[in-house]
Amino acid sequence: MDFPLVSIISINYDHPEVTCQLLASLRKISYPNIEIIVVDNASPNDDPACIKEQYPEVTLLRSKENLGFAGGNNLGIRLATGKYILLLNNDTEVDPGFLEPMVLKLETNPRIGAVSPKIKYYHTPGTLQFSGITEFNPYTIRNRSLGLGVRDTGQFEEDALTSYCHGAAMMIPIKVIKKVGLMAECYFLYYEEHDFGARIRRAGYQMWYVHNSLVYHKESVSTGKLSPLKTYYMNRSRLIFLRRNISGVTFVIAALYQLLIAMPKNALLFLLRGSFDHFRAYRNAVSWHMTHMFSREIHEQPTF
Repeated sequence: MDFPLVSIISINYDHPEVTCQLLASLRKISYPNIEIIVVDNASPNDDPACIKEQYPEVTLLRSKENLGFAGGNNLGIRLATGKYILLLNNDTEVDPGFLEPMVLKLETNPRIGAVSPKIKYYHTPGTLQFSGITEFNPYTIRNRSLGLGVRDTGQFEEDALTSYCHGAAMMIPIKVIKKVGLMAECYFLYYEEHDFGARIRRAGYQMWYVHNSLVYHKESVSTGKLSPLKTYYMNRSRLIFLRRNISGVTFVIAALYQLLIAMPKNALLFLLRGSFDHFRAYRNAVSWHMTHMFSREIHEQPTF
């Protein structure tokens, strides 16, 4: 096949040594035509200068403010020149041959709007994190990641349609981004890749899991696995996804479910566990929606 240019975009927020580990793995890949753009999201503690010093081939873009996952990626996308955009978490490392299968999948089927590789946990490389994702339940706004936490015994060795791709490693043709728009920046963290995927599918494109492309994920270096920050943004963003992507009678039922069942249950569980910092984070996530009930930013869509 030909080797169209792939623009690899990764977000750095403190921990530049983690980003450098990703870049070291990218230096070993077999795909010959890439550009790498690292967006530093106004790191407050760790100077990202070492990234450019150690990897001069990388374009290091320093944002003046923390724009979140979506906003940071949008900065990189606007600067990219590739036919394909690969959004790749900085807390990943890649298999040397990971790019060719994804590019080939997109090159041979113009109906595909996004692909993700097989993703395994870096520290337990025999364990899967992603081999596809199910559709969201329109009321709970939750879905299931296929293979999550399961030992890889070869049970996912075929490419497959997926309802959504994984934000840690997601490749999209630039023509698709120009059609559907950039990532929605109102999320800041979490669910933005699902919102992106929902728009890609509504535009008539498919999304695929590519089995013979492999990425290892270290998971939650910047936010922490069980941090109150994650609790806040995960729950705030789940409700944003509901407001942006569910409509009609289904939206009314879903909103009632969240208000009368999910919110009281989740708040009570945090209190019963003595997780008062998580309770406050959850309360603040819900309160954000109360104060942004009629905010236009919920439905804003950045253009290319």
